[in-house]
Formats: sequence, C-alpha cells, structure tokens
Amino acid sequence: MIKFFRKIRQKLLSENNFSKYLIYAIGEIILVVIGILIALQINNANENRKSAKQENLYLKRLLSENRDDINTFKNNISDLEKGIETIENLSLVLNSKDSNDERLIAAANDFFGYGSIYPIFSSSTSTFDDLSSTGNLKDIRNSELRDELVKHYAKHKQVAEWIRIGTEWALPNDAPFTYNNSIMRFEPVSDFLFGEQNQSDLANHLRDKKEEYINNAAVHFWINKDPIDKLKVLITDTNEIINLIEQELKK
Repeated sequence: MIKFFRKIRQKLLSENNFSKYLIYAIGEIILVVIGILIALQINNANENRKSAKQENLYLKRLLSENRDDINTFKNNISDLEKGIETIENLSLVLNSKDSNDERLIAAANDFFGYGSIYPIFSSSTSTFDDLSSTGNLKDIRNSELRDELVKHYAKHKQVAEWIRIGTEWALPNDAPFTYNNSIMRFEPVSDFLFGEQNQSDLANHLRDKKEEYINNAAVHFWINKDPIDKLKVLITDTNEIINLIEQELKK
C-alpha cells in the first residue's frame, strides 16, 4: 500500500502537476488522520474492555467479602448474646436467696466463660483497601455505588473504634477485679492450679462479694450490648450494599 501511494506521488511530481499533487497530499493526510482515529478507537475499546473486566472482578470480590461479613457479624452477635444471657443469669442467681452452692458456682463459671469475654470486630476489607490504596476505586463506574462503598467501610471503622473505646473503658475496672477475686479458680480449665477447693467457700465468696460481681457483670453487659446494636445496623447496611453490587453485576 505504501509503495502504491509512493508511485502516485512520484508520478504527480514528475508531471509537474501541482494542483493534482496538492489534492493527493490532502487526501493522504486525511487517510492518515482516519487511520489514527481508528487506531485510537480500537485502543479505547480495548481499554474499556479491560476496565470493565477489572471492575467486574472487583465487584465480585466485594460481593463475596460482604456476604462473608454478614456471617461474621451474625456469629459475633450470637456470641455476645450468649454472654449477656450468662450475665443476666449471674445477676438472677446472686440476687436470689434460694440459690444453692452448685447453682451459684455454675452461674459464675458461665459468666467467666462467656459473659466476661471482650467483644472484637472483624470484617473483610482487603478488596476495598486495594481499591483505595491503588486509586482503582475509579474503576467502579457507578458513582452512586462508589460513594455508598466509601460510606459503608467508614461505618466499619466507626464500629471498630466504638468497641475499642468500650474495651479501654472496661479494662481498668476489670483487671483489678479479676486479680483481687482470683476468678481463675472458677474456671474449670484452670481451677486445679489452686488446689482442692471447698465448694461452699467458693459459693459464700460469691455471696459476700455479690455487689462487686454484679458491678463487674454490668460493665460487661454494656460493652456487649452496644456492639450487638451496632452490628445489627451494620448487617442491614451490608445487605443494602450487597443488593447494590448484585444490581450492578446484572447490567
């Protein structure tokens, strides 16, 4: 093709026909411009396909991680609610004059096994972190979805921070209580370290320190209850994000 145009150009030059050569030159320029535009269009189409493919992969990863988060949050709520049950039971038993030694010790064991455990927050943020740190968040072309994702993961940080604050508030009260009352002697796993213990003495200790134990249980009640409420809200928000992602993947 290049040789063909070269021959035409040389022929027009040899004929010394400037007007025809000018028309030819303009035509050649137009052909070059058209070729460049076609190449750019093809390149843009390829880039768009790559971007769409990348976006699809990101959306699928976000969808999978948010579904995992739903299960994680539900399991966390279940554990925290189990803890609150043991807290309420300990209060009930300690406040009852009819509670025998066995029931008192069992209630304390349950509380230390479930109710006194600190809440933790765990979520899957690797894909969003990747999108944010690499600047690839722009690959999510739907601006509404993009904005909702930013808000959603900001809520993750808020819940994690709230739990951290609750834990830091409770620890100064919890640590002295744990040590001063030797609560590990109530734990079936570690009670052997204290030697043979008289069950009546343990039960009477609980009765004598009733207010102290209920105060400690109340601390754990609140640091468990608040995360439950916030995790339930986060589950609702996560379900909404899942719906938005699913709708985007269907387009």
